[in-house]
Amino acid sequence: MSQETLKQRIETDMKSALRNREKERLGTVRLILAAIKQREVDERITLDDGQVLAVLDKMVKQRRDSIAQYEGAGRNDLADQEKYELGIIQAYLPVALSDAELDTLVDQAVAASGAASVKDMGKAMALLRPQVQGRGDMGAVSAKLKAKLSG
Repeated sequence: MSQETLKQRIETDMKSALRNREKERLGTVRLILAAIKQREVDERITLDDGQVLAVLDKMVKQRRDSIAQYEGAGRNDLADQEKYELGIIQAYLPVALSDAELDTLVDQAVAASGAASVKDMGKAMALLRPQVQGRGDMGAVSAKLKAKLSG
């Protein structure tokens, strides 16, 4: 029997939340599935696990931005809702990489791509993206890579 895909796992969790009458969890899982379905319809493809991770990554970034804005505006009720959703979304992401692991991956990507300056950042990022997707903040990875290439 083949291993369950990430999308199938999310669909199973939705059915479970529905059966167990977990209203908040069900709403968040449905948001995730709606975002996946939207991308599938827009691009007329079926997403694989890597592409689903990209959708989840985007949702995590959106939630973090929203939390910062809501807390800045003193709307802790809305910030708490976003934090709850963020927790559920992150449960589907693989374990985050440590700073040391990120540094190692950045070093390997620089060596493998032959990047010598900031102009070559795109080559190294192309190698890093599949390895880091869903396991680290791409903004932080980009900053580490830029620091490595300019320093």
